[in-house]
Amino acid sequence: MLHAIVMAGGSGTRFWPASRAALPKQLLPLAGDRTLLEDTIARLEGLVPPNRTMVVTAARLLDAVRQQAPSLAEAGLVGEPCKRDTAPCIGLAALLVSRDDPDATMAVMPSDHVIHPTEKFHDALRQAESLVAASPSRLVTFGIRPTYPAESFGYIQQGEPLAVAQGEAPAHRVASFREKPPAAVAAEYLAAGNYLWNAGIFVWKAATILTALAERQPECLARLSRIAAAWDTPQRDAVFAHEFAAIKGISIDYAVLEHARDVAVIEAPFSWDDLGGWSAVARQRGADASGNTFVGRTLDIDSRGTIVHTDGEHLVVTLGLDDLLVVHTPNATLVAHRSREEEVRKVVVELENRGWQDVL
Repeated sequence: MLHAIVMAGGSGTRFWPASRAALPKQLLPLAGDRTLLEDTIARLEGLVPPNRTMVVTAARLLDAVRQQAPSLAEAGLVGEPCKRDTAPCIGLAALLVSRDDPDATMAVMPSDHVIHPTEKFHDALRQAESLVAASPSRLVTFGIRPTYPAESFGYIQQGEPLAVAQGEAPAHRVASFREKPPAAVAAEYLAAGNYLWNAGIFVWKAATILTALAERQPECLARLSRIAAAWDTPQRDAVFAHEFAAIKGISIDYAVLEHARDVAVIEAPFSWDDLGGWSAVARQRGADASGNTFVGRTLDIDSRGTIVHTDGEHLVVTLGLDDLLVVHTPNATLVAHRSREEEVRKVVVELENRGWQDVL
């Protein structure tokens, strides 16, 4: 059976000050009326039932996740005691779903992407499930056709094509995974035509990913196995905290995918946005005739290319701004040039260095 694993432990520092440690990006309504996590859960309706959906998040976020995912059972909520990247997250999820369904197929996805339309997303996941059913040792990922030479995404090089049914999306063997490239290399990838952005969405057998972790990350899997063995015992929390903290954090890409022999990539038939920064909010919410995007109680006169985001009843008034980003929250306000929005995470680092925990 198909199980959905939603990874919801990110910090979303590029969306500071709206995104905070206690209420990060995935728990905010950045792209519409619902939060990104709520959208992700809703997107699974009709594909995977709530009793086969698991959200893996940070332990400190469990209460907030419960509120935003009321359809999920308590067994479907996992709170990591510390951050250890995607390989331990996925490995633990594979162990947990395998307890009741040893032949489980996992669809693994981030909680903070914007994907439309849902029907195309379902079609793509079912196609991936079929590819795995035809070759149970296969790992399937999804790639996005690049529209510009992005430096902020990893890339997947397409190899030989795989047979697909009529109406299905193109699928290829993966020739290689490439790290986030400098601008000149990204331009070469775009011109080559056989590179896709790595969407970070995967489908595979739980048993297959566990076998791969046993080969590539045996110590990690051993510690995860001890956590799973204690899952239904009074020692669960203590074992989880001790063993998980001892794991070296590593992404599933580094741990498994870059070394695997049978990896396929489906060119996603759906539109996709990883909401990597404030400009993505403008893409999703739209802009006025002057290129401005306003969220919340705002008043503007003669600004251009400006994003303003505020919550609550606080009014933000802008006058004659060009290409600025203004984000207001009750205890912190960001004003920055839009060309430097990628550096917002530097602000978070500096706040941490100064020990200003009340605004983190």
